[in-house]
Amino acid sequence: MAALTRVVARQRAEMDRLQELAATSAVLERAKGAVMAQLGCSPDAAQEELQRRAEAGRRTLLEECWISLGTLSPQPRDTSDPAPAEAPARKPAARPAPDEIDPAALGRLSRALLRVGTPHDLARCLLDRLAPDVGADALMIFARLPGGGLELTGHAGIGEALADQWTRVPPVSGIAALDALDAGQPRWLEDLREDGKRYQLIGDPPERWPSRAWLPVVTGESADVALGILRCREGAFTSRVREHLTAVAQLCAGPLRTFGSRPGPTASAAADAVQTVLDRLPVAAVLLAPLRSASGQVEDFRVEAATSVTSDAVGRSGRELVGLRFLECWPEVAHDPLWDGCLAVLAGQASYESEPFARQQMVAGVSELATYSARVVRLDDGLVLSWVRHDPSDRQEQRLADVQRLGNLGWATWNLDTGEGNWSSQVFTILERDPARGVVPLPELPPLALTEDVPALARAIGELVRHGRACDVPFRIVTRQGIRHLRMVSEAVTDSRGTPVEVHGFVQDLTAQRSAELALVASERAMLTQHGVLEAERLVAARLQDALLPLPKQPVQLAGLRVDIAYLPAQSGLSVGGDWFSAIELPDGDALFVVGDVAGHGMDAVASMALLRFTAKGMVITGSSLTGALSRLNALLLHSRDPHGSATMVLARYRARERRMEWAQAGHPPPLLVRDGEARYLERPFGMLLGARDSPSYQAAQCRLQPGDRLLFYTDGLVERPTESIDRGLERLAAVAAHEATTEPAPLDRLLSTMLGREGRDDVCVLDIQVPVDPGR
Repeated sequence: MAALTRVVARQRAEMDRLQELAATSAVLERAKGAVMAQLGCSPDAAQEELQRRAEAGRRTLLEECWISLGTLSPQPRDTSDPAPAEAPARKPAARPAPDEIDPAALGRLSRALLRVGTPHDLARCLLDRLAPDVGADALMIFARLPGGGLELTGHAGIGEALADQWTRVPPVSGIAALDALDAGQPRWLEDLREDGKRYQLIGDPPERWPSRAWLPVVTGESADVALGILRCREGAFTSRVREHLTAVAQLCAGPLRTFGSRPGPTASAAADAVQTVLDRLPVAAVLLAPLRSASGQVEDFRVEAATSVTSDAVGRSGRELVGLRFLECWPEVAHDPLWDGCLAVLAGQASYESEPFARQQMVAGVSELATYSARVVRLDDGLVLSWVRHDPSDRQEQRLADVQRLGNLGWATWNLDTGEGNWSSQVFTILERDPARGVVPLPELPPLALTEDVPALARAIGELVRHGRACDVPFRIVTRQGIRHLRMVSEAVTDSRGTPVEVHGFVQDLTAQRSAELALVASERAMLTQHGVLEAERLVAARLQDALLPLPKQPVQLAGLRVDIAYLPAQSGLSVGGDWFSAIELPDGDALFVVGDVAGHGMDAVASMALLRFTAKGMVITGSSLTGALSRLNALLLHSRDPHGSATMVLARYRARERRMEWAQAGHPPPLLVRDGEARYLERPFGMLLGARDSPSYQAAQCRLQPGDRLLFYTDGLVERPTESIDRGLERLAAVAAHEATTEPAPLDRLLSTMLGREGRDDVCVLDIQVPVDPGR
């Protein structure tokens, strides 16, 4: 939170810097306009003139702009002041002595004046900066009225009662501020006894400020604003202090001229009054003024006043918070209900009180977590936000309430002598009983349960009351939401003779837990049932597959070829796959080779496999071409009992006299030919997946085999892995087959073990066809 606060503070500082830069530019442009109007020159010449005047007077350009906005000619120096003709030379930056003025003070003041918007803001700004420089303890700003009197337009450091007393001053003699305006010269009141004979001194009592100064400020054709500096110290104003205050009066002419001399908003006066009250309060509270965007939306609040015990996330407290943004001090509030509460009260709601919440605070340099409640009320156009910290007993009670709510349980006691009982609010909620009806006596508790649970609950309560035996008994009740599962745990408190006199315990709602347990049991039963069905289906499908697809134990000889056959079911799962093969010798001496893969598993896949296997053999034996057989098999699969079924297949016929292999395929991986130590895939003829569309087109291809050739027909389970593409698997199969061909003719088992390894896989079916080198073999 502290890091977040520092980020917000940096962003706020950057925004203030940009606003100050914009305000500086605005002041410079207004001052240039004033010089242009006086001298009739161009903007560039006006800026050069301002720069020349600033250098001649050893002032900054911003200071000269403020002076030019107040009056185009600097006010004359007090002739009675024995100050030197030249300004003191600038010294290296250092902390000034009590009566020595920091040369950079006017520069800092000129930048601070960019932010003031009312005479009250100006008074507070001046007091903050003049207090360390000249020892100022209070400040007053009087404006001359058309009738010749004075009006207090701004003040800081004086009480509201004194401000009300001096709000309006009639045009009478003996008023130092009027005298300074009439003479156009400062009035330095440094001897309280002598000055009291000439002027009516402000103060209750006047001795509160033994020295004071009144300086005229020219904002028009003549001096019409008097600036009063009141000090608690005795003694005269030094020449440097007088020179500094005269320069300050010149600087103030510009801001007073830009926003007029009428009184500022009453919120400032209210802030001073509230600050006076808050200084004496032992609670955490702040006065907030809303800050609105151009559209009128509240973007933030400004802290106008704060009690001394109020601290933010980084340890700033009391008056250090005044002037800061609310979200800068407490950024976490932006996402809390407290922010919405502040907006609601500002919109007209009477007040807002928050729920207890935890907050990390810096106390004496140590971060600690405490529990608070907040309250917001309206004060004029602002808000008063206060926090109440809960003591440990309140926190303990809140924790007990949280435990009961989160655990959905409540405590209960019964006095066995009087029959009276006491329940927490959560017990009334669990039993859905109106608290106005009171506590149910312990003997009358069993009838609340379901009929079948009454005997067990009554027996447990009876043992508890008669013999003091603790009980832990479940029971059920009927509520508006249905049956509720409860648990009662109780123990007895006995007297000196061992007779039970009081019962303590709790009632807990276990409906959610019990419902979850019942649902889990039902789910386990359903899973066991489904597992049994799947196991039975797998067993039937496996036996049917073994009957329909007998696997030879030794390689077979077909049309002069050596054919090795392998079928490996999947390593896991309860379902049987749809991979199949067929290798037979036709009546004319040729050989038929088929490898197929039906989508899906289980009985449906086995049925589709049997349908395709026997139909394909029958079609080729009766003289059908390979492509014609695929077209008819496609139509057969489309009109089978599973209209969404599909299958891939490679269908090949080996003509022994010509050693020519003719083949066609339907969406199946291509055969792999290994010859002279090199492996390559045969180029696939066009052929679409079986069951994909009504009228697919199929083409045939052929390959002439040579002695020593090896041809592999296989299903995709041999080359597919879950973590890679099928192209990578095809490359691996070709590499393995080529490597084994360079050493010696390898059995099919070794190729399969190299390809499959121990990873999880699908069903695999392979026909390994080899052309003997010796035709007699």
